[in-house]
Amino acid sequence: MRIALIAHDDEKPEMVDWAREHESILAGNDIIGTGTTGGRLNDETALSVTRMESGPLGGDLVIGAEIVTGNCDAVVFFRDPMTAQPHEPDISALLRICDVRGVPLATNRASATALLTGLVDSGSAES
Repeated sequence: MRIALIAHDDEKPEMVDWAREHESILAGNDIIGTGTTGGRLNDETALSVTRMESGPLGGDLVIGAEIVTGNCDAVVFFRDPMTAQPHEPDISALLRICDVRGVPLATNRASATALLTGLVDSGSAES
């Protein structure tokens, strides 16, 4: 499976912590991420994350394109619901394409854990 991991600035520590908690499962999959999130995950976990551009520089759209071409199977996007984002249209487009293409999307720690558990239980993700 190819799983995208994305986090807004205030959510990056939470993403790193969650990824560490689920590292054994995530490591058995192809992981992509937006620029800074991918960099932090590469630096602070044992995961190997293919980094796209930063979200504000088009990274969310690149991951959306990966979904459209069938190259992304799930998205974990820890969003900061309390802070306006300058690239909000790109974020909305990414969330919309997940819905259009039926790609599982988690936007917080609880839903991310449920998503990953569901993928493992279905045999889609490595355990």
